[in-house]
Amino acid sequence: MKRNIIETALGGIVLLVAVGFIVFAFKSIGLTSGAGGYEITAEFDDASGLTPGTDVRMAGVKIGTVVSQRLDPETFYAEVVLSIDDSIELPSDTSARIVPEGLLGGNFVELEPGGEIETIAPGGEVEFTQGAINVVDLLGRFVFGSTESAGGAATE
Repeated sequence: MKRNIIETALGGIVLLVAVGFIVFAFKSIGLTSGAGGYEITAEFDDASGLTPGTDVRMAGVKIGTVVSQRLDPETFYAEVVLSIDDSIELPSDTSARIVPEGLLGGNFVELEPGGEIETIAPGGEVEFTQGAINVVDLLGRFVFGSTESAGGAATE
């Protein structure tokens, strides 16, 4: 009888810890935060490493998240929707680039504010963007060397 009570109590503790981890995970990715924010779009030539929930940062501080992404069938660019905190007003000449978190880490969107007085309205677009840099490709070019110059002719 004592053993059943102990096993039941331990099972309850395990369930409470599991629920705690689930709540922590949802709060970490922002599914339970009702903070909202306004949405803007940015078009990138390469949006590798971005998924819904990816951080949007300015000066290293998280100010939003990636909401969604889709391929624009006319331009063949990745159209990324960003949710930005309501307290942040972005200048109209703000630029966005996809930056790796580390050598093996994922990517995030870094916003760099411009100097314009006008701001990007909700539903607006970031005009100046730079897509993801393929670190593996750059490393391969460095290690194996490129035998072609910009004009396409082989160098000696």
